Amino acid sequence: QVQLVESGGGLVQPGGSLRLSCAASGSIFSSAAMGWYRQAPGKQRELVAAITRGGSTNYADSVKGRFTISRDNAQNTVYLQMNSLKPEDTAVYYCAAASTSNPYYLPPRTKYDYWGQGTQVTVSS
Repeated sequence: QVQLVESGGGLVQPGGSLRLSCAASGSIFSSAAMGWYRQAPGKQRELVAAITRGGSTNYADSVKGRFTISRDNAQNTVYLQMNSLKPEDTAVYYCAAASTSNPYYLPPRTKYDYWGQGTQVTVSS
């Protein structure tokens, strides 16, 4: 049984920073591509950032230059450092994992096998 547990969400003022963490249980982490998605009220879930097994990254245009995804395979944890936060970043943020043997694979949303429960990020003054 694989579990993904997100933490680090909260309320922050515009321009502030947060770091989200996603801890993975089980043996999946080292053989998985990892992603961060978000969903705002009334909107579809969208990709924020993803990282391959090999460490290559991909970002949504709206967060490039502000957010950084990273992974620590020894700790089975993926992080999302969020800087210069804007009100439009307000959403529930989800961690996801996709099993793969390909170290360069960045899966589409439908190919993620496991999802966390989400953590709320609110950017407001």
